This record gives sequence, structure tokens and C-alpha cells, in this order.
Amino acid sequence: MHPYKRSARVGDLIKEEVADIIMNKIKHKTLSFITVTGAKVSDDLRHATVYLSVLNHEEGEKTIRKLKESVSFIRGELGRRLKMKYVPDLNFRIDESIEYGMKIDKLLDEIKSERKPLDEDEDLY
Repeated sequence: MHPYKRSARVGDLIKEEVADIIMNKIKHKTLSFITVTGAKVSDDLRHATVYLSVLNHEEGEKTIRKLKESVSFIRGELGRRLKMKYVPDLNFRIDESIEYGMKIDKLLDEIKSERKPLDEDEDLY
């Protein structure tokens, strides 16, 4: 038995293959500054959501739109690379977790800078 679900393994494989297809097969200037950060596949392996990180956040919607226009080409390439009965339908989304992590780091830094350091003479209790 494998340590994790088949859908998770397929998601990892789709992440790698979609990243390679975008980097090496699709020629568009806005698609050169993106990173595929993950892929979540449904349990029936029919649908996949591919998460992207875009260097220029303002270009995020434009990048998603361009990838949606290229989805049939990407699925065709996946079909040639993957040995699966069905190639999942692809849905692209901007990965908000990196931005969320940066926001948390900023808040923690603010809390740290506001905290008054303890004097060595003060007792903790």
C-alpha cells in the first residue's frame, strides 16, 4: 500500500508536467514569470486545480486567462505524457498561500518590534 492517496500522487505528477509544458512548450511573454506551486486532483481523477504563483501580481488575471485559452493544448500534452485513462479537466488559480504567509510574517515582525525587551533586573514572576 502506498503512503498517500493516488489523487495526491497524480497531483504531484500533474504539477511537474504542467510546469514543464508551460516553461518549454507555450511561448508567451506573460507566462515566463510564473511558478506552478501545486495541483489538487479530485478523488475520481477527473478534475485538477493547478495553483500558480505569479512574479508580477498585477498580471495574475491576465496569466490565468492566457492559460485558460491554452488549456486544450496543455491537456493534449498531458495526455501524451501521462499513462492515464482520462486526463483531468484543468482549472488554474492563483496561489494565495505565499501572499498569506508574507502577511503573517509581517504581522509577527510588527509584534516583535512592538514588544518591549525585558530588563535583566526584572523578574519574570
